[in-house]
Amino acid sequence: MSEHIFPQSFPSTDNAQMTLSQEGPLFILHLHHNDNRFSPEFCRAILTILQIVEDIYVNAEEPLEMALVTVGNNKIYSNGLELAHVITYPPFMDLYLSVLKKLVSFCIPTIAALNGHAFAGGCLFALAHDYRVMRSDRGYLCMNEVEFGAPLHPGMSAILQFKLTPVAFRNMVLRAQRFSAKDAMTLGMVDDAVPEDQVLSKAKELALQVAPLAKSGAAAYKQLKDQINKTNHSLQDYLSHRPLYRCM
Repeated sequence: MSEHIFPQSFPSTDNAQMTLSQEGPLFILHLHHNDNRFSPEFCRAILTILQIVEDIYVNAEEPLEMALVTVGNNKIYSNGLELAHVITYPPFMDLYLSVLKKLVSFCIPTIAALNGHAFAGGCLFALAHDYRVMRSDRGYLCMNEVEFGAPLHPGMSAILQFKLTPVAFRNMVLRAQRFSAKDAMTLGMVDDAVPEDQVLSKAKELALQVAPLAKSGAAAYKQLKDQINKTNHSLQDYLSHRPLYRCM
């Protein structure tokens, strides 16, 4: 399917913050850098990986069955943004938003295997996927910006508004409510909730179900996804707005 040799570590072998593996039509991105906070380096590595997967897909001689699964480490899927970089590196928010923008419109199905907590920027990253499988016995989805006085970029709000019910959107943003797997299932935030040892396997099972849909071709699948996003709050336009502030 590709000339790349997997598994492959990113940003480098000596600095392995995440690993991309291939299992037949599935690409598995394992995030394993502490609590997977987004830094400029972390964001660039994810963008590089997404480009590698996309290039394999679009350069194939015939349409491929493909899907991308992301998973975290131990009890954390992602704990959000690395705040020190938000404050000291002005382009950081643009870089993080570019990750969300790329993922929201990605050319193949994407599934987040939520092995644990997904907070703030990590929650948004999870919600930017097409599907989510959540650990049922531990872990929360939460946007806690209100607790430390940080506003949301319009693109971030648009993702939340698109993915959540109005009441869940209000409570997540204004009350920093922590949504368990049971809550998330009830409110349609996730597609399945299973015990810890089944999260990744269930995510792969779902990925194998939807991977054949990528055979519609890069143009068709991506355009259909983009059309959904344009119908629901124009996510791409919101994510393209330059941040008006530099904190989260």
